[in-house]
Amino acid sequence: MSTNKGKFITLEGGEGVGKTTNVPFIRDYLESRGIPVTVTREPGGTLVAEKIRGLLLDKNSEDLTDQTEILLMFAARSQHLKKVIQPALAQGQWVLCDRFTDATYAYQGGGRGMSLAVIQWLENFVQGDLRPDLTFLLDIPVEIGMSRAKNRSVELDRFESEHSQFFDRIRQVYLQQAQHYPARIKVINADQPLESVQEQLIETLNKLLS
Repeated sequence: MSTNKGKFITLEGGEGVGKTTNVPFIRDYLESRGIPVTVTREPGGTLVAEKIRGLLLDKNSEDLTDQTEILLMFAARSQHLKKVIQPALAQGQWVLCDRFTDATYAYQGGGRGMSLAVIQWLENFVQGDLRPDLTFLLDIPVEIGMSRAKNRSVELDRFESEHSQFFDRIRQVYLQQAQHYPARIKVINADQPLESVQEQLIETLNKLLS
């Protein structure tokens, strides 16, 4: 758990689960309670990390090896932590991040089949003892999430273009992470009306606030 003055909240989930909709909802709710919030995302969050994000998501460039992919993820994360997340937490702000290291376990560990032990080593190396205080895992059947993603007006990126088995493995590892860390990870069924999803978000946030 984070020992900083601010709280560190992350949103996780596969494609089409509704993170883009719920990040501003959570931010607005916290700010309505008088809490200063820094909203950010991974990979990305700084000028350098956003450039790395571009490399990771570009499906039309040179093929990335799995090792290159995971090292780029943690390179972006290191920059993000030092330049954005840790300074904000130290100033007493709450940080709300669209994806963090749970996504690496899911996408690179589950999706790509990379060693979870290697990911854990990199996590400890880059983050030290910093972990989110609360993680919302928005969970939805893969076929529904992919249908939502394909209905967006933007072109699918390098990850979104993967096959359904890739996303099945991602979902499985996400749910395994939730079983391993039940105190931190709150699983939200995202295959229900948005109002119901957001009621659960508020209920969990109120526990953290109290």
